[in-house]
Amino acid sequence: MPRLARLNAPGVLHHVIIHGIERRKIFKDNKDKDNFLDRLGTLLPETKITCYAWALLSNHAHFLFRTGDTPLSTLMRRLLTGYAVSFNRRHKRHGQLFQNRYKSIICQEDAYLKELVRYIHLNPLRARIVSDICELNTYAYCGHSVIMDQKKRPWQDMGYVLSYFGKSLRESRKRYLQYVESGIEQGRRPELVGGGLIRSLGGWRAVKNARFKDRMKGDHRILGDSAFVMELLAGAEDKFERFYELKSKGYDLDTVEQKVCRLFGVEPDEICSKSRQKIRAEARGLYCYWAVVELGYSLADLARLFGMTGQGVGYAVRRGERIAKENNYRLID
Repeated sequence: MPRLARLNAPGVLHHVIIHGIERRKIFKDNKDKDNFLDRLGTLLPETKITCYAWALLSNHAHFLFRTGDTPLSTLMRRLLTGYAVSFNRRHKRHGQLFQNRYKSIICQEDAYLKELVRYIHLNPLRARIVSDICELNTYAYCGHSVIMDQKKRPWQDMGYVLSYFGKSLRESRKRYLQYVESGIEQGRRPELVGGGLIRSLGGWRAVKNARFKDRMKGDHRILGDSAFVMELLAGAEDKFERFYELKSKGYDLDTVEQKVCRLFGVEPDEICSKSRQKIRAEARGLYCYWAVVELGYSLADLARLFGMTGQGVGYAVRRGERIAKENNYRLID
């Protein structure tokens, strides 16, 4: 099953989760954590992305960001790549540090901002890194201590969060703490990692017309009610409509392969070969273009399939786009 493309919606909240590969540690000591936070503190102002909540644990971390004009992917790519290189150099290791892609969930603000701040900031307590709320109040590697004015992180926006709890700083901080404490007994909150609306009933139009939208399962990239999901994705509707139209008609990689073979008069193994012969390269390019743009496969998915680099697949996709436009090739006739 291919991963769906990330949703890039400026001005909305993103609950971001990163994991170490095979659940291994991504922070071995406080020096690693400080290194990571220094990088985050530099990149947030540069990308004009706001951070409301965060928590670092040994093998994963949580963040609540609001994006601006810069895509979240830009921040995460620079942050994770730079940190991984530094971590590997410091600990004399090689290879991948993080588990696949980071997880990013767009969240409905009015309904979930307070819930997510509390959920994220209670992570060290749930993981027993700290023993109680008093220790959490001063724990340096969680945004809760910043809101409680025990630690200073100039890049964290605590004022906006506290504005949800009152007008005066003293009163809002007191109410915030009470709110966090009231969530301790709730334990893990699986419902806060995505949900809202499924779109596999023949495309968006069919879903929009359904009277039972609120009972449907959710898009794992979105945390919010049906109205929020529909509004958020309206701008990208054509793309998603196309994706689910193809999916509902049974289009998959085999379908793409068959169509490309007919157009170019090649065999399937010729598409997968690394030959630079023009006809094979063009067939491979169109295959990659349709797989990525029409079916939602990632560059990494195709890189593994073809034994190529992600950059190489990117070139193939651009070549395929040019071929499709020049020849008016369409996956669906």
